[in-house]
Order: sequence, then C-alpha cells, then structure tokens
Amino acid sequence: MDAEEFRRCGKQMVDFVADYICNIRDRRVVPDVHPGYILELIPDQAPDEGESWEDVFKDIERVIMPGMTHWNSPHFHSFFPTANSFPAICADILSGGLSCIGFTWASSPACTELEMVMLDWLGKMLQLPEVFLFSSKGLGGGVIQGTASEATLVALLSARNKILSSFKTKNRNGGTVEKLVCYASDQAHSSVEKAGMLGGVTFRPLPVDNDLSLRGDVLRTAIEEDRAKGKIPFLVVGTLGTTNSCAFDNIKELGDICSKENIWFHIDAAYAGSAFICPEFRHLLDGVEKADSFNMNPHKWMMVNFDCSAMWIKNRHDLVEAFNVNPVYLKHDKEGQIPDYRHWQIPLGRRFRSLKMWFVFRMFGVKGLQAHIQKHVGLAQEFEELVSRDHRFEIVFPVTLGLVCFRLKGSDSVNEEILRLINERGKITLTPTRFKEMFVIRFAVCSKNTESADIQYAWQEICYVSTQVQLEGKL
Repeated sequence: MDAEEFRRCGKQMVDFVADYICNIRDRRVVPDVHPGYILELIPDQAPDEGESWEDVFKDIERVIMPGMTHWNSPHFHSFFPTANSFPAICADILSGGLSCIGFTWASSPACTELEMVMLDWLGKMLQLPEVFLFSSKGLGGGVIQGTASEATLVALLSARNKILSSFKTKNRNGGTVEKLVCYASDQAHSSVEKAGMLGGVTFRPLPVDNDLSLRGDVLRTAIEEDRAKGKIPFLVVGTLGTTNSCAFDNIKELGDICSKENIWFHIDAAYAGSAFICPEFRHLLDGVEKADSFNMNPHKWMMVNFDCSAMWIKNRHDLVEAFNVNPVYLKHDKEGQIPDYRHWQIPLGRRFRSLKMWFVFRMFGVKGLQAHIQKHVGLAQEFEELVSRDHRFEIVFPVTLGLVCFRLKGSDSVNEEILRLINERGKITLTPTRFKEMFVIRFAVCSKNTESADIQYAWQEICYVSTQVQLEGKL
C-alpha cells in the first residue's frame, strides 16, 4: 500500500467507522457466536503472498463484526462506559501516523510536554489540589497509564519501594515484603487484589458499612491488628464509585488515618472521576488532598477513546525511585530538567495518548463534557423512576451517577433467570452483582448516543422478559 492507495483506503475506512457508529443501534448488541468461530472463517496461517485491500476490507463484516460486542451501542448497559468520539478517533489516527515512542523527553519532546499540560488541564477541571499539578512547580504531576489497574499497581509498587527503603535506611529488622499489607474495601475492584499478587504483598479486604463505604474505624482496627502480629501496613486504596454499585469510600476518614500512620493512600475513581468536573458532584472528591496518588479514567466517561487512564502523584520522586533503570542508551543531556515518563510506568515505550485528550478537550470544551455526563446521570434517573413505579421491582442501592442497581422482588434464582434470558435475547445487555448476599442486576448508561427512547426500549425488554419468567411460574 503506497501513499495514494492509503489515501483512498483510509477514506473508505473512515466512512466505514462513521457509518458503523451512526448506525450502531441497528446491530445486535451482543454477538451470537461460539468459541473458536474465527478459526472456521479464516485460514490457520498467514498467506504467502499479500492480499488486496478490497479482500481485507470485505472481511471486516464477514469475520469481525459477527463476534463484536458493541460497547458503544445505546443498548449496551453492562459494566461502565467506554468512551468514543470522532475527535479522539482522529487523534488516534495522527498518533498512529506519527508513531513516536515517547519514553523520554528527548525521544519526542511534544509527546512528553503535551501530556504534562493535558494532565494539568484535567487536574484543574477536577479542582485537584495544586500539589498534584506540574504548574505548581513542586514535586507533583500527572501521567497517562493504560488502565486504572496499571495505576493501582504503580501506586502499590511505589509505596512498597518507599516503605522498604525506609526500613533499610533506618537499619531496622523485619522490613520484608512478606510482612507488607495493603488494604481496600471488599467492594474494591479486583485489580487491587491482583496488584497485591503481582507485588508479592498481602491484600486484606475490609468490610463496608450499610452504604457499602469503607470507614475509618474499620481501617484503624485492621491496622492495629496487623501491627500487633508484626506485619507492616503500607498502602490503602480508597474507591470512589465502585464497579459493583458506584459506592463511595469515606476518603476523608481513610486519608486522616493514612496521614497519621504514614501509610500511602491511593484513590481509585476510574468511573466516577469524570463526574467530578461537574460542580454538583465535585464534593464527592473532597478529601483527595489527603491522597498520595489519585487515578481516574477519561476513557470511560470523557469522550477519550481507550486507553487513557489519568494518574496524579504528590511526590514524583517516590514513583521514579521505584521504576528508575537508566542504561546509557536512554540517557540524554536534558535529564532532570523535565520528566522522562519511562520512570513513571511499568513499560518502557508509550504512545502519544495525550493527543486525544487535547483534541477532545478543545473540541467539546469543559461545558460540553459536563453536559455529556449530566445527560447520562439524567437518563439513569429516568430509568430509576421507571423501576420505582413498577411494584414488582426494587431499587437496591441509591443512584448517584449513571448506574442503577435493581432486581425483581423475589428469589435470586428468578433474577438470575431474567438476566440470563435478557442477555441471551441480545437486544440489550446487562451485568450482575451482589448486595447483602442478594443477586442484583446492574443497569449502566454507557453510550454517548443513548437517548430517552433507548431507556424506554431497555425497560420494555426487561419488563417483557420478567413477565415471561413470571408466567412460566419460575417465581
């Protein structure tokens, strides 16, 4: 493919993507294929001779689309949103074309410096304390990680290195990895437990209150218990907007304890974090000033395509010291004057991801992004109202943002059957969770194109399936 063919094929692909997004409502939201289906459609080895673009292009519909879950469909209500917008797609095209690997400032100054500015832009939109921003001229700053899971692992490894270095410096006995303990609520994302596994430390999930919030007294008791056993508490992960139910830990209480006990405090706001740019939700972030690191995902709710997970840290030296490996071939004469992001992450290489933040923030503006989030919250409230008006159902957890947790009054088995049939029919897709040992159905507003009619459509499907299950006597 030469440049001229690329122009022609690229235009064809842009048209395809635009048509796909504009007409995504017409596609079945979840695929109806079996494991291994692609092996039945394509050869088991690469061709010896190159094929034409036309042959490749026509196989998108034949091979790929039958196996796609359409995450940006207005009928997709599982998990949380995955952001998508035309400005972000354009930025990804440019990033792919530039093909820089921005591991140091010298490897691509624009890649590093735009990321620094975009993390400051976003930090100011969130009203983060100055200490987290590059513009403060202090030790803080922001970085784009791939996912919130990566951010949690980076925080854990940084905290682990810091505490172990402290024991080594003080020449104290017992500063071993095996004794380290990290804490989070039992509602926290599974990535916290995985980070503990990868870091070789003990992860201790802590019980939550009736609002599914981790409180300070529970954390304090756990720390005292573990220290009495000779263990070393070193990290607490607080969650703002849990995956299960969009619950919020009491980060003020947790932060106070971490400050007093000299324990690293990391806040994971992967989904809910975007909402904090709206004045009416900013109070949910109160207490972030007590954190050592904070993370949220623009790629969930801010029109920035995956992957783009924003992480801020108060003292970048704590992070750099944990990840600094500096061979001669990576050195340059501007070291120390500006961050080299390879010291802020697990991989060496990194893509030019800040381009899509720059495009999106400029073209939507803060008000446009706020309106998008506020619209989703309003649609979730509309769905909540529909559920509340039907005596057969109950709202299980208060609706704060764009997630509604509900169930049909009755046994877990009937709710499990309802969810199974809904997803099997493929008109909409939902996911489950558990609340106080009850099986609960999650309904998330995900697509940027979701409208009131889509909420009504989903509710009609839920009511239809529920009625069928009731008529079959499965209550």
